[in-house]
Amino acid sequence: MKLFRRILLVLLVVLLGWGWHERENLWAFPDIISAYTAKEYCSCRYVMNNDAEYCRGYVKQWLPGELTDDSTQKLVRASGMGRSNSAQWQGERQGCRLKP
Repeated sequence: MKLFRRILLVLLVVLLGWGWHERENLWAFPDIISAYTAKEYCSCRYVMNNDAEYCRGYVKQWLPGELTDDSTQKLVRASGMGRSNSAQWQGERQGCRLKP
């Protein structure tokens, strides 16, 4: 039993060390999810000209979030994990671009 506890303690220390080392990447992860969703949905919908239902299924994430599509401005906003990002169709040659 003591050996098992020691192994768990060592694993915990290693996990915490790895988390501290990768803290910037782990902090950026929620932003990446919403940015990816907005950009991919925009490209699916306005570059490839697929219907909205198909594109929603294409970018569906297992993480909870919200997706809004303003078809008049061709602007897509995706939010999830406390972060939001938008992508807008720029034109036929430029495709979609993330908005700052």
